[in-house]
Amino acid sequence: MISISHKAKQFLVLLIKLLIAGGAFYFIYNQLADNDKLDWEKFIILFKKNQSVTGICFLLLLSILNRFFEILKWQNLVSYLHKMALPEATKQVLGALTAGLFTPNGVGEYAGKALFFEKIYTKKIIFLNLICNGIQMILSIVFGIFGLLYFNANYNVITTKTVAILFGLFFLLFLVTFGLKKITVKGYSIEKLIHKINEIPKSIHQKNIFLAICRYLVFSHQYYFLFLAFDVDLPYLTMMATIASVYFLASSLPTFQFLDFAVKGSVAVYFFGILGVNEWIVVFISTLMWFLNVVLPVIIGSYYVMNYKILSPTLSKGEGDVT
Repeated sequence: MISISHKAKQFLVLLIKLLIAGGAFYFIYNQLADNDKLDWEKFIILFKKNQSVTGICFLLLLSILNRFFEILKWQNLVSYLHKMALPEATKQVLGALTAGLFTPNGVGEYAGKALFFEKIYTKKIIFLNLICNGIQMILSIVFGIFGLLYFNANYNVITTKTVAILFGLFFLLFLVTFGLKKITVKGYSIEKLIHKINEIPKSIHQKNIFLAICRYLVFSHQYYFLFLAFDVDLPYLTMMATIASVYFLASSLPTFQFLDFAVKGSVAVYFFGILGVNEWIVVFISTLMWFLNVVLPVIIGSYYVMNYKILSPTLSKGEGDVT
């Protein structure tokens, strides 16, 4: 086995930190500067017309709450292993978000959080992160399906027959999945996964669901208030149903965090186009959502990445005790 000296390891870690942080800022700048669909002149005119310090502060508050609920979710789930202070949970969530910026569907986030723990906890941390992200995905699916049904009932995007067929296929897939739950692939099965989930106390699951609902309501309403700021006047239920549909369909597509606004933007352009909303407004709002909820946290997360230190073989007393 090749042995790496301590100095070489420190240099390698520093290089990785610089690549992650530098790459993050490069992609952010590239997406904002080279996007020809962003009409900055129109944005400046509208901003001057509707500028409000209170409105800007309110939107920033919603971005803070969005990540704050995610941090609380992570702190709550990790309490299954050991107690964690809020600043530590913040460091792990934002640092992992930055590390997962260049990976499909934020897969790198799983490895990013695992790096803050000893290797013996890697599988448990990945599993807890799966639950953390999984509940958010389930909520996006549930709200998204209801949103699509409401949207389709009013605008007839697809026929009732097609809706029935799609529900039939989803139901069939559900039955097949649970019918094969005992089948094991490389030591893993759905039944084993359910058993592992049930090992976590119900109180933790209940709090996780509550925080996930709070987070969903925050970022979906942030989207809604941005449309109001851009003088888009549509019924509340129509707007929320469309937003839920966009998030559901966009989250179903494989993408990278730094391209998140492009994917959500393209889906949003289609749906809001049916409602008669100008394309440039939809693209701008999608970009602002990305900036407020991904770019700003990544900038803070870059600080945590640059200050990351390799864990010593043994955590200090009280940091890694399994309850």
